[in-house]
Amino acid sequence: MKRLLGYLKYHPVITILAPLFKLLEATFELFVPLVVAQMIDVGIAGGDGAYLWQMGGLLILLGVVGFGFSLIAQYFAAKSAVSTGMMMRNDLFRHINTLSYKEIDQIGISTLINRMTGDVNQVQNGVNMFLRLFLRSPFVVLGAAVMAFTVDVRAAVPFAVTIPVLLVVVFAILLTTMPLYKKVQKKLDQVLLSTRENLQGIRVVRAFNRQKEEMARFGEETGALYRGQLFVGKISALLNPLTYVIINLGIIAVLYFGGVQVNAGDLTQGEVIALINYMSQILTELVKLANLIILLSRALASLGRVNAVFAVQPSIPASGAEVPAEKAGVPAVSFENVGFTYAGAREETLQGISFSVMPGETLGIIGGTGSGKSTLANLIPRFYDCTSGTVRLFGEDVKSLRPADIRRHIGVVPQKATLFSGSLRKNMRWGKEDATDGEIYAALDTAQAREFVDSKQEGLDLPLHQGGGNLSGGQKQRLTIARALVGHPDILILDDSASALDFATDARLRRAIKEDTEKMTVFIISQRVSAIRNADHILVLDDGRPAGYGTHAELLRTSPVYREICASQNAGKEEPIHG
Repeated sequence: MKRLLGYLKYHPVITILAPLFKLLEATFELFVPLVVAQMIDVGIAGGDGAYLWQMGGLLILLGVVGFGFSLIAQYFAAKSAVSTGMMMRNDLFRHINTLSYKEIDQIGISTLINRMTGDVNQVQNGVNMFLRLFLRSPFVVLGAAVMAFTVDVRAAVPFAVTIPVLLVVVFAILLTTMPLYKKVQKKLDQVLLSTRENLQGIRVVRAFNRQKEEMARFGEETGALYRGQLFVGKISALLNPLTYVIINLGIIAVLYFGGVQVNAGDLTQGEVIALINYMSQILTELVKLANLIILLSRALASLGRVNAVFAVQPSIPASGAEVPAEKAGVPAVSFENVGFTYAGAREETLQGISFSVMPGETLGIIGGTGSGKSTLANLIPRFYDCTSGTVRLFGEDVKSLRPADIRRHIGVVPQKATLFSGSLRKNMRWGKEDATDGEIYAALDTAQAREFVDSKQEGLDLPLHQGGGNLSGGQKQRLTIARALVGHPDILILDDSASALDFATDARLRRAIKEDTEKMTVFIISQRVSAIRNADHILVLDDGRPAGYGTHAELLRTSPVYREICASQNAGKEEPIHG
């Protein structure tokens, strides 16, 4: 709540004026029953047509002025709410970008998307309705009760009974529904997770002919969400009938006591009508208040979920020293007995990893699927922090360095090629914001992407769909390599980034990287022996542990695991590719 109030403080004037204008509208509305009473008791009873026209004009004036105040109030409330939603969404996105891979893995991408969209929208709607009704509805309820007592104390006794009973009903349902809405939102997270997985993996689902099973699973999850929403909806739906029953009983009581007093001459017919109108106003406002409370219960549940994300603190702080300059005799990257365990995992993913790579050298990393190659690569740019040992960059512990500065010196080509919608030039400038067309074309040449880019005949203005959907897998991989090369990083990490390339293209790519990146420290992670055999050093991983370190020839003599990999690929006797 404190965070929400902080956003409202950015627009204090409109945030205060919105409910104030609603109060003005309500004030004019409270005078309407008294005017109607006068029209009945004076105009109709006395047959005074001129008085009726006069009072009728007054009613129209009250309506027009109240409507004007209502429009102004709703404009201010909407503006304040939309501004709050925008700032909260921006801050949430900014906060998520400070989180490390560890926190994002724990929370889940689908949950983060849901909280940034659905939950923030719920909060925004709650703020809008709160500013419009939180003062107006209680003011009208209490004001109508006070006005009723000014008309006649004895006839207004039903008001004193009806209002407390209504408040008890409203708050009882509120306290019941709030925790239920939280459970419903969790089920919605699960539905969004299934939706995201199925849409992203639709090719896999169809390849294994699992459409029926996935539809059944999705049906079960949406069914659970439906049953949860239906249950809480039934409880919330009790508000309207219960409030109508209580109010109608109040109206009956007013008619009874008022009728007795009219017969006794203590009350006029117009005053009875005024009392009934005040009771109707109370009914209308309490229905609005009930709906507001339901909306606020959802908004508060959503606000709690958003605050839960804000409460997650990044395990990797943004502060730290700058990356030191390259020094003679100091390794560009060194691992000293490094171990790593994912959050919640029982066993270490990496254990006892030690090696050093000098500036300008190439290190090949090879191993079976799940051996920890990508995990090791993620420790260098500090996407994760190692749980034991030390990772050093140019002699300094990466935990003492500023992550943003680390990543300015490192170019990463992830295992999954990811491109963004927009032009090719825009994508390439992710590697360097002010890159010239010449620098981009040079990177495309090295990445073996120039030929297919030129064949598109649109140059660097080539439009890319979301995720590079209009390109093949090999084309996307080559463009992600080019994007990393544009920034001329000191360290280049190629995480199985040529898996979709044919052997000939892969060979040309490795030759070009070797020729064009002489001063660059290169990490090549691959399952292909041919991709890493010419590296200065090769690290062999087996189930997260080192199973060999040396050159290709040395490992063929000393590492059984490496010999087995070579034998499986018939790569032991391949001719080396000279740079």
